[in-house]
Amino acid sequence: MNAAQLQAAVAAQLPELVAIRRHLHAHPELSGNEHQTAALVAGELRGLGWRVQEGVGRTGVLAELGPESAPVVALRVDLDALPVEERSGVPYASVHQGLMHACGHDIHTTVGLGVARILAPLADQLSARVRLLFQPAEETAQGAAWMRADGAMEGVEALFGVHVFPSLAAGSIGVRSGSLTAAAGELEVEVLGEGGHGARPHQSTDAIWIAARVVSGLQEAISRRLDALHPVVVSFGRIEGGKAFNVIADHVRLLGTVRCLDLELHAQLPGWIEDTVKAICAGYGGEARVRYRCISPPVHNDPELTQLVADAATDLLGREQVQWLEQPSLGAEDFAELQQGTRATMFRLGVAGPEGCTPLHSSTFRPDERCLAVGVEVLSASLLRWMEARR
Repeated sequence: MNAAQLQAAVAAQLPELVAIRRHLHAHPELSGNEHQTAALVAGELRGLGWRVQEGVGRTGVLAELGPESAPVVALRVDLDALPVEERSGVPYASVHQGLMHACGHDIHTTVGLGVARILAPLADQLSARVRLLFQPAEETAQGAAWMRADGAMEGVEALFGVHVFPSLAAGSIGVRSGSLTAAAGELEVEVLGEGGHGARPHQSTDAIWIAARVVSGLQEAISRRLDALHPVVVSFGRIEGGKAFNVIADHVRLLGTVRCLDLELHAQLPGWIEDTVKAICAGYGGEARVRYRCISPPVHNDPELTQLVADAATDLLGREQVQWLEQPSLGAEDFAELQQGTRATMFRLGVAGPEGCTPLHSSTFRPDERCLAVGVEVLSASLLRWMEARR
C-alpha cells in the first residue's frame, strides 16, 4: 500500500471514525471503569476480523491480526477520561456531569480503531503479528502495569504510541529521539500541629499556616538547593484541612506530583523532599509524615523507530509537517511502563485548529478532528514499514 492508497483508504473511513470519536467523547469513563468504551472497542474489532481478548489489564482490550507464529509489533492507545466538567461548547460534549475526555484519549482510541480498519483487509499479507493494546487507566498511571501483568507485552519486538499535542497544528506531528517525557511521582504530606481557638493562635500550632510554608518553602528549596540544569517540578493539586472557621487546624493533608527528567536525581528526590518538608515543619513547631509513590519512569524513544515514524510521516504529510522537538516534556506517560525491555517510540499528534487549542486537561479542550486522519495514516504506515524492514 503506497501513500496515495493509504490516504484514500483513510479518507473513506473518516466519516465513521469522526462519528465514533464523537460518541466516545460524549460518553467518557474514568480510569478503571472503561466498561462501555472497552465493549465498543471489542465489538468494532471483532467485526473487522481481529482476534480479541477483553479484560486484559482489568478493563483493557487486546487484539491481534496476522500469523500467530510471526514476530509481534504493537500499538498502544488509551481509553480513560478525566474528572473534569466540560465547557468546550461542542454539540457532542460529555453527557456525564464532571467527566470529560480532556486529554484526547477519545482521539487515541479512535485512531487505534482506524488503524484496525486499515490493516484488516491486509490480514493475509501481513508478515508480522500486529497487536493492538487499548489500555485503561493511563490517567492514574496504573493501566500499563495491569496490562503488562496480564502478558500484553509478551513477545513484542517493537511498540508504537501516540499522544495529542495542543502546541502543534492539526495536520502535523512532532517526533523526538531519546527522552520524551519525565519520570513522575505522587507526593502526600501530612502536616501535624495542635488545634486551638482561632482567636488565640499563639496557644496552638497552626497546621494550615505550616502547610502554606511547606508549599512555598519546597519551591524555594528546589530553586536554591538543587541543580537548575536538572529541572524538578513539584505541584500540589489538593489541600485538605480544618473543621471550622474559628478553630485552628491540627492536621492538613497535601497531595501533589513530582516531575524530573534526570533518573539519578529522581531516585534521590523522595529522601530529599522528606528531609526538607520535615525541617520546614519542625522549624514552625509542627511535624510531618511524607509518602512518595513512583508513578512512571520517563518515556525514552528508540532512535531507529522514531526515524521510521518520521520517514513515514514525511512521505505522507510532507517534510514541513514533521517537526523534530527540541525539548522533552515534564508531563508523564505510563507508556514508559510498557516499553521496558522492548524498543518503542511515541510521537506527538498536532491537534490545534486555526484558533489554536487550549492545554491538555482543560475544561475547554477542543482538538481539531483533522488530526484523526493524520494519526491513522502515520501509525498504519509505520507498522507496515516496520514489517517490511523486518522481512
